[in-house]
Amino acid sequence: QVQLAQSGGGSVQAGGSLRLSCATSAYPLSTYCMAWFRQVPGNEREGVAAIDSDGRTSYADSVKGRFTISQDNAKNTLSLQMNSLKPDDSAMYYCAAGSYYLCRTVARFYEYNYRGQGTQVTVSS
Repeated sequence: QVQLAQSGGGSVQAGGSLRLSCATSAYPLSTYCMAWFRQVPGNEREGVAAIDSDGRTSYADSVKGRFTISQDNAKNTLSLQMNSLKPDDSAMYYCAAGSYYLCRTVARFYEYNYRGQGTQVTVSS
């Protein structure tokens, strides 16, 4: 059973930065599709960013140029660096791990086999 443990998040003013981390037992990390999702109460979870087994990344249009997804294969850790944060970025953020082919599609959160517990990000104006 793959486990994902999230850390980071918190509260910041608009324009600030936060970094989310996701330590995982998935091994080797490079064989998985890893992703970050976020959810605002009342809305469906939306994909924020993903990184495939070759290190290729994809982003939601709303975060392009501001967020960076990365993974450290030696430490088995997925990260999301969030810069120039906006109030609209406020949400519960989740990391997820799944089969490598998920990165070839616009996969939904439930399609990922393993999911983190979530961490709150709040951006004030």
